[in-house]
Amino acid sequence: MKAQSFRPSLKFNGKIVVITGSGTGIGQAIAKKFAENGAHIVIMGRRREPLELTSAILSDTVKAAGSTGKVRSFHGVDVADEVGINNMFKVIKEEFGTVDIIINNAGVSGPVKVFTSATHAEFKECVAIHLTGAFWTSLQGIKSMERGGKIITIATFFTEENRYEQRPYRFRAPYTSAQGSKNRLAEALAWELVEKGIKSIATNPGPVHSDRIYKTVYPKAAAEFLRIGGYQGLTSIEIERVLTILLQLLGQPEPIVSEGIREAANEISKSQKSNSTDSFSSVAKMEAVLSGLLAKVQEIAEKIQFNTAKMIVDGEFLTQDDVANMVLNLCDDVISKLINGRVVPNDRVFYPVKPLVGTAILGTNLLHPKIKDKVVVITITSSSEKDLDRANKIAAALSSSNVKQVVILAKNPADLTRFRGFHSHLVNLSEEKSVRMIFETVRSKFGSLDALIHLTGDYDYDLPFSSLARAQWDSLVDNFINIPGLIVKEAVNMMAPEGAADEPVKFRGSKGVVVIIGPDAPVGKKISGTVRARSEVFRGALRPYTATVNQELADVLGSDIRLYLVLPGNIEGEPPDTEMLKNSLTHLLSVSSLKRSEVIFYIDESKS
Repeated sequence: MKAQSFRPSLKFNGKIVVITGSGTGIGQAIAKKFAENGAHIVIMGRRREPLELTSAILSDTVKAAGSTGKVRSFHGVDVADEVGINNMFKVIKEEFGTVDIIINNAGVSGPVKVFTSATHAEFKECVAIHLTGAFWTSLQGIKSMERGGKIITIATFFTEENRYEQRPYRFRAPYTSAQGSKNRLAEALAWELVEKGIKSIATNPGPVHSDRIYKTVYPKAAAEFLRIGGYQGLTSIEIERVLTILLQLLGQPEPIVSEGIREAANEISKSQKSNSTDSFSSVAKMEAVLSGLLAKVQEIAEKIQFNTAKMIVDGEFLTQDDVANMVLNLCDDVISKLINGRVVPNDRVFYPVKPLVGTAILGTNLLHPKIKDKVVVITITSSSEKDLDRANKIAAALSSSNVKQVVILAKNPADLTRFRGFHSHLVNLSEEKSVRMIFETVRSKFGSLDALIHLTGDYDYDLPFSSLARAQWDSLVDNFINIPGLIVKEAVNMMAPEGAADEPVKFRGSKGVVVIIGPDAPVGKKISGTVRARSEVFRGALRPYTATVNQELADVLGSDIRLYLVLPGNIEGEPPDTEMLKNSLTHLLSVSSLKRSEVIFYIDESKS
């Protein structure tokens, strides 16, 4: 008897599903799963060739399923590009009329580097694709959605799943920051869209079998470990240069690998001769060293994979089909109703992490002797009366504690009049060169930069994210993610010996403190779930960023520099206590704070 082939039910027959980043990998697997279930599939991405291949696969899948589903492809579309996304949804509306499901899947690896070495442009691009891409795709898709529509946002287990559970992801600071914010955004949109009958759910897959992990993320992470730790007499700069060539050789045939190593050896040998060094007297010796370096990269990459697998309950990475099945189930009408507004774990990972979140900061004392003679910089991007007054009071408290110098840097010209009693400057805090130059000036004029306090200010929690213009959203991302990332990086580099960004070994033993004072919790007697959810979106970026940066500062760079995040306000809706904030900052700026494992503080939650 002839065996009957299994034919899935056409559960999503006639539904219009938009999947970002769907030319390869997980996105392609999700698209195929919906095609098997009768949906019309819209795929999009930046590269034409993968999308053409995926379109062919989906067309065959639709035919095999016996459905009337259509496949529409948009190539050359970057999810971070406002105009590209707008135009895509305009065409979708013309051709299909409505959108039923959006899958926010697009992503990039971003810089796989210690945060002190990544450029600000790399940081912003990663955040734009992961966070802004998901936001803008959702907003444009909502315009064509009817009741019953669903938005599924795919993030990662290497971020925060809630405000108390942090999972640092070394060498991936902008990535984990964007993903944490994306989780909180999915929650906020669920609250905002409930009246429209649209569901918003996020899911955090664990490690997934993919070319990106095996060919990009793990090898680059291994390369970064070697750049920081050194290898057989090569400088960090030399290691970075040759690995740019060598990483492309992974998986290539032996003749290509040998030729690539030979070219890299010639380049480094010439460079060493021009610098009057004789670490390696022949190209042959250099070839042997570089062969060993490439083998070491492979060894470390495999070790990262092995150690990650050991944290998974069954030791197995997810398949791309596993993730696709999860997404398909989340789009079920019954299931999506039950878990609307939630972040659904999909990782099976037990990730041991020290306690990173605290409330009370003990031992606070405004006259703490260990902050005497320090040079402290205060940066502020907010022009609200509350934040300007807060910055003034912090500066006054530090001055009365006999710090050597307080320097205040503001972004807005009118704000400088509020700081006439202090050394203050107007600086474009969103521009990499300007921030670096002013920090260099501080160090040159006062001898050091020992501590930095950055105030982000707040945003309007009553204003729906779903109503924002693109410029408004971009301004929020700059203020609460990009600018803090830039200021922290440049301040930390200034606390270390000159050249540490290029030669990370110089960070070892360096001292300093950076504190971000993030957005306040909502204030009031009756705070709605919608307002609470909105208030967490950018806090949700700063928390995993802080956790990851501290892991790199301590465990990777071996420094005594720390980053702390203070989030004022409490769940009772009481106004933040400025006196407690001043005392807490005084303690965090002291060296004794290095003994703490906590780096994220809700100081107003403690009852003193």
